[in-house]
Amino acid sequence: MKHLLILLISVVSLNVPGACKEDKIVNTVTGDIPDDPVKNTTGNQMKIIIGSKTFEATLVDNEAVTALKGMLPLTLDMSELNGNEKLFRLQKNLPEKASNPGTIQAGDLMLWGSNTLVLFYEAFPTSYSYTRIGRINDPAGLAQAVGSGSVKVTFEIE
Repeated sequence: MKHLLILLISVVSLNVPGACKEDKIVNTVTGDIPDDPVKNTTGNQMKIIIGSKTFEATLVDNEAVTALKGMLPLTLDMSELNGNEKLFRLQKNLPEKASNPGTIQAGDLMLWGSNTLVLFYEAFPTSYSYTRIGRINDPAGLAQAVGSGSVKVTFEIE
């Protein structure tokens, strides 16, 4: 009986630290944690400054974000592409774990390949794969802020 009680206490104590951690969805087949901006957040907030407008973004928890945060603050001259996104090719490759999101949402911040940072300002379906970096919490006014050509965008951690 004493051994059973010790075993029970050991099992409970091993599970207590896990109960305090953030819940994450895990693919039961592969064991992967998807890069979902709502379910897999670090709680880290980023400021994205475009002209006089500041947007708050929530970052996901992945290796690409960790590497990007080490480069911040950054002010980038982002180029226009396709009337729905601004992009900048970083000089440093970031870790990638790309997947197809199916639909891009306005305010998505993604990594295409290992070195192209993309800020989407329009929603559309996609067949491309990206590594999710984060998402602007309220993208209202984003399309107007970025305009139709190249734009300077500053990224910094709050």
